Formats: sequence, structure tokens, C-alpha cells
Amino acid sequence: MQDSIPKIDRAPEPVSRHNKSDSDFPPIPEKHYFSIGEVARLCRVERHVLGHWEQEFLPHLAPDKRRSNRRYYRHQDILMVRKIRTLLYEQSYTVPGVKAHLAGEIDGEKDHNRDPYRQLVAQMIGELEALLADLKKHG
Repeated sequence: MQDSIPKIDRAPEPVSRHNKSDSDFPPIPEKHYFSIGEVARLCRVERHVLGHWEQEFLPHLAPDKRRSNRRYYRHQDILMVRKIRTLLYEQSYTVPGVKAHLAGEIDGEKDHNRDPYRQLVAQMIGELEALLADLKKHG
């Protein structure tokens, strides 16, 4: 008697919330300010992640804060969140690596003009600086 279990030629693709590319982001509506919930949906991240990223990536990500400490994001903030998400989730940058990447852009050196080795070195420098700061703080 033959088993009724179907044969699978290969394992199914793992389901991940991080497997979509930038082009899969929903379009940003034309308005001036967005709530944290709207930004979370537009960027496919959780609300608490946005709060954490605001602390980690200041001054690059700094939404306006108004009455009772409510955050209001602008169009440029949404683009920055999407960039940070892509670097962390799709390009496997570390937090210090993203900081170094963003700092390089602020200094006028866009990453699309760099070679991959320079990107790697910038990421490693960011990680080493974070490690050094931790050692100074705890050591």
C-alpha cells in the first residue's frame, strides 16, 4: 500500500516579515503629517520599533513632537524609516553600521558611489566605535 503523504521536492520558503523589497512598500499618501500607526503600516514595522529607532538614529530620524508628546512624522521621516528598515532587514547592516552609513551620507558621500569594500569598512568602524564606547562605559 502506498502512503498518502505527498512528496515534496524541496522545503517551502521560510515565511519572514523581512523578505519584501523596497518596491513593495505602499505608496505614501500626500499629506503633511502622519501618526506613528500610519508610519508603522507604511514602513512595515511595529510601532515600538519606530520608538526605538528614534532613539538609536537621532538626528537622522527625529519626528516632530507636539502636545502630550505625540509624534508626527513627515514624508522625509517615512523615507528615512524605510531606508533604515532596508539597511537592517534586507542588507543585514548592524545598528552601528547603519549609523555609519547615514553619517557618510550626511558628510556628502553617497553610498551608491562607493565600492563594497568601503561600505564594509564603514560598517566595521561603526561597530568598533560602539564597542569602544561600551568598553569605556563598563570598563
